[in-house]
Amino acid sequence: MLLDTHCHLTYDIDKDGGVDAVIARAHAAGVDVIICPTADPGDIDAAIKLAEKYPNVFATIGIHPEHAGVRAADYITDEILNHPRVLGVGEIGLDYHEMDMDTRAAQIELFESQLEMARRNKLPVAIHTRDAEEDTAAILEKWADIGGVMHCFTSGWGLAKKMLDRGFFFSASGIITFKNAGDIRETFSKIPLERIVVETDAPYCAPVPYRGRVCEPAFVVETARVVAEIKNIPFDKFCDIVVENTKKLYPKIKI
Repeated sequence: MLLDTHCHLTYDIDKDGGVDAVIARAHAAGVDVIICPTADPGDIDAAIKLAEKYPNVFATIGIHPEHAGVRAADYITDEILNHPRVLGVGEIGLDYHEMDMDTRAAQIELFESQLEMARRNKLPVAIHTRDAEEDTAAILEKWADIGGVMHCFTSGWGLAKKMLDRGFFFSASGIITFKNAGDIRETFSKIPLERIVVETDAPYCAPVPYRGRVCEPAFVVETARVVAEIKNIPFDKFCDIVVENTKKLYPKIKI
């Protein structure tokens, strides 16, 4: 058994077969649990409906920094976060790569407002950070009682060490399989096994040998194989560890 801890099922990842087909292919590949995050406020209702419809689908609810300027409380309520199928707050964070730096203050405001929601509802967070490591670490230091996962982690050992000390988990995506991802593989070689989970970030980041295709949960198997090789342990054992790590990361999950 394996899990995809971050897959945007609300996106149009399979125009022909739809979500039913995506889930069936995942099951055939041994991927039996999928966690669907939100990034766009307009996806929140759809993510919850998917989690209610499919017994192996769960959700995390958050607003991505690309929507800096919106008010999170207009879209995310405590009632939503206390839904039994909602496991955490995410994806949230900072992105200075894709976003104009003029949005920095608005990104931070959106980020911190959602950290407050996580604290109030005692939920873990799924963090997106890109070219914003210094601010991300500084902000999370102020919210030291909140744990979670560094989603699609591609930063260096410096940030990894800080977040390890904070008790965070780290999610490997298909990027770790890329030929030019040696630095990422080196970082994951240092991260303890008990802090690692895996994801697709579908429909993005399809791993080798599926690069160029629309990513989907079944492909997370290839990411897990690479991480198992990095950690020099059997694939099946690594899958078991990922399941246990995900249960610790998201205590509300029922699998």
